[in-house]
Amino acid sequence: MEGPTLKIIDYVPEHQPWFEKFNRDWIEKFFWMEPVDFDVLQNPEEHIISKGGFIFMAHYEKELVGTVALKYVRDGVYEFTKMAVTDKFQGMKVGKELSLAAIEKAKKLNAKKIILYSNTKLNPAMALYRKLGFIEIALDGPYKRSDIKMELILTK
Repeated sequence: MEGPTLKIIDYVPEHQPWFEKFNRDWIEKFFWMEPVDFDVLQNPEEHIISKGGFIFMAHYEKELVGTVALKYVRDGVYEFTKMAVTDKFQGMKVGKELSLAAIEKAKKLNAKKIILYSNTKLNPAMALYRKLGFIEIALDGPYKRSDIKMELILTK
């Protein structure tokens, strides 16, 4: 008999309330919502999907438990953004599975690299990014809360 399994599924418009809730929960816990957050979280189809990006949802048993987006930046470059896992499922490798799905998708899209913006006080996230091979690069970007930018160079 098989136990419950974690599945990474493609986002559909009906997932928008969870995409927003999961991200608002962690952002408001550690920081504050910025105007760009409201725009992207309330209209992910417009800001991510219609511009060549993708969103993945983590599904465990009968519930959604996390999400991550892969936002198109320019040819060969995607941004890893809006990753969130519900408190109840943190520490259970959901973020890692979401990350691996996004990285695989970027490779299939022939991306050369993935960038991300984060904050160094988010210790579990920083540890995951480093384990996945992301390295720190010069900081720029749209978020006031970000104090680090990282990139992952994708090889075939």
